[in-house]
Amino acid sequence: MRPSAPGGWIRCGWVLIALAGCAGGAPKPDGPMIDTLQIEGAKAIPPREVKKKILTAQSSFFPFWLQWLPLVGEDEYFDINAWQADLRRIERFYQSEGFYQARVLDDDVLETKTGHVALKVKLNEGEPTRISELTIVGLDALAPEHQQQVREKLPVKVGDTFREAHWAEAKQAIAQRLLELGYAEAVVEGEAVVDLERGSAALTLGATPGPRYRFGNIFVANPEGLVLPKWIVEQAENAIRVGDWYTESALVEAQELVFQMGVFGAVKVNRGAPDRQSGTVPVVVDVREAPFRSVRGGGGLGVDPLRQQVYLVGEFTHRNFLGGLRRFSLRGKAGVAVLPTVWAVASGDPSAKIGPVVQITTEFEQPRFLSARNLTGQLSLELSSGLEPAYDYLGGTFRAGVVWRPSPHLAIFPSYNLDVYRLSSQLPLTVAAPAALLGCPEICVISYLEQTLEWDRRDSKLEPKTGTFVGLSLQEGGLGGVFAFLRVQPEVRGYLSFGEEKRVTLAAKLKLGTLHSFNKDSDSPIMARFFSGGSAMRGFSTRRLSPMIESPLANAPPPQPEPPPIAQQVVAGETVPIGGKGLLEASVELRWNVWGDLVLALFSDTGLVTWESLGESSNQLQYIYTSVGVGARYRTPLGPIRLDLAVRLPLGSPQRLNPTGRADPRIIAYQQGGCFGLGDTPTDWGGSPEGICAFHLSIGEAF
Repeated sequence: MRPSAPGGWIRCGWVLIALAGCAGGAPKPDGPMIDTLQIEGAKAIPPREVKKKILTAQSSFFPFWLQWLPLVGEDEYFDINAWQADLRRIERFYQSEGFYQARVLDDDVLETKTGHVALKVKLNEGEPTRISELTIVGLDALAPEHQQQVREKLPVKVGDTFREAHWAEAKQAIAQRLLELGYAEAVVEGEAVVDLERGSAALTLGATPGPRYRFGNIFVANPEGLVLPKWIVEQAENAIRVGDWYTESALVEAQELVFQMGVFGAVKVNRGAPDRQSGTVPVVVDVREAPFRSVRGGGGLGVDPLRQQVYLVGEFTHRNFLGGLRRFSLRGKAGVAVLPTVWAVASGDPSAKIGPVVQITTEFEQPRFLSARNLTGQLSLELSSGLEPAYDYLGGTFRAGVVWRPSPHLAIFPSYNLDVYRLSSQLPLTVAAPAALLGCPEICVISYLEQTLEWDRRDSKLEPKTGTFVGLSLQEGGLGGVFAFLRVQPEVRGYLSFGEEKRVTLAAKLKLGTLHSFNKDSDSPIMARFFSGGSAMRGFSTRRLSPMIESPLANAPPPQPEPPPIAQQVVAGETVPIGGKGLLEASVELRWNVWGDLVLALFSDTGLVTWESLGESSNQLQYIYTSVGVGARYRTPLGPIRLDLAVRLPLGSPQRLNPTGRADPRIIAYQQGGCFGLGDTPTDWGGSPEGICAFHLSIGEAF
């Protein structure tokens, strides 16, 4: 049997960083080193929050020989001038938080040893100042529903502690709500009267809404360039309609739409000077054209226990191909993939696979398709070759469709697709695992219609912190080809950030998929089936969450058709994923931006891939698997570098083997080592024979 290979680790060379740090440094300050900094009497506000507002800080407790390591800490030195200023900063910080009676009672600078000091501050916080009155004036002329919208859910209310930050937010909120209601000249002022003896604050917000305005004409500030101003105006008019009530959100939406034209390096949509006589506000679009030709290149890698690959990528884009803002792009990806591991190939394992992975995509886009401002025609051709555990492929996909963008956040893309691939498999398949499981002849032709819908309200595609994403893909096969089917795949994602500077993000994802076949002679081609694992379900290696077949190893003698009646012949084998017609993927991840570009994560993934369509069989729930793990991400311009370590929980049954027939007793498939090649995986563990643990190293956000 083939031994399982442990996963490899890439170790960082800190020595280079140390040498770089030793090449030069700032001179040592004259003051003593600060060993400790204590703040006594801080109860309503944690001492750590107070320390964030001052310059003086204590040194780390790490030994000197670790100080050069990144993120470990540094020495801090005492400066008497900074210290005296910090004592005043502490009192001012408390005042901003509503504690106007707070005072620094005493401060000590104690020498602990030669060249070292300990600092101590003693505080008296006093009582908080609470809001006793909140009056909003100047709204009487507004309609009752407008008054209600302006007043509701303000960040200050009677009884709250008076915090200056919340007070500023309240003034900004009222001004923003008035602008959103069409009062383009609204001005909001505030007055806070603080009674120190009573510990109360009387707040008055004065609003001057002015007249309510409608949108006027749209103008382009710098009309010189290859992009016709009328095209820019038409794009902005998808969000701003002349005669509608003025809103700030429409300006933001128009700015996003103009930027989506893809030919501008900068876009700014502003309001012009309001015209009181006509009651309108003109809109000014200021744009700066980007280079119409661009070339980009880079590389990447993907590593998990049963697949490693490295590749180079390149892209050429012409954003005004043949004029008229037609876009032509050529993207290429070329690399090498190894299954299951580099070590298996190096040791001469005949069942290991190594080969090129190539993908070349050319795409042509026609804006203003059929003279419609929000329609874009699209033609694309993709040629690719690669290798998977069950098969190798060579072929391509042709696609023709139209993208309709009725808003910046919604895209609907109906298309016709033609897939033509040459499939080959070197597996010595047996009667229990026939070659028909590939679902296609050697030349596999799949012709289908597809409609995709995307509603994207995320604040970022590479690293979202807030917002939602909803997607839906429908495929209908049967326009020629060898396969008639209906494939449905909905998906929803959500993101919520909180904490200081929104450093903590809670992300969740749910994806479903089902494939219904209408063919009598063939079930489903392997190219259209669902697979999971990898970044989608981190308790399994890439595409290893799937129904399996058992196959003899490449160097094992084939089993006899009729085993001897007494001593049955057995041969060493392996399990090969063949995909299924039902899919469920669910993930919850808690991300914490601990420092700079470093993000740590805790996650839980749940996944299911079934041979039958989703919900078609009553025993599918036993093949749901769950994993938990930890991860680290380091942000780069290409996306986060991700490292995830996952452990699969002992829930569910072993993975389904030979779903179209009985298991072959003559083949004994090996079990992967329990955790990264260490220990054994119990045969009844959920997801067996896959290993209990998995790791994934890649570039790009999982979801």
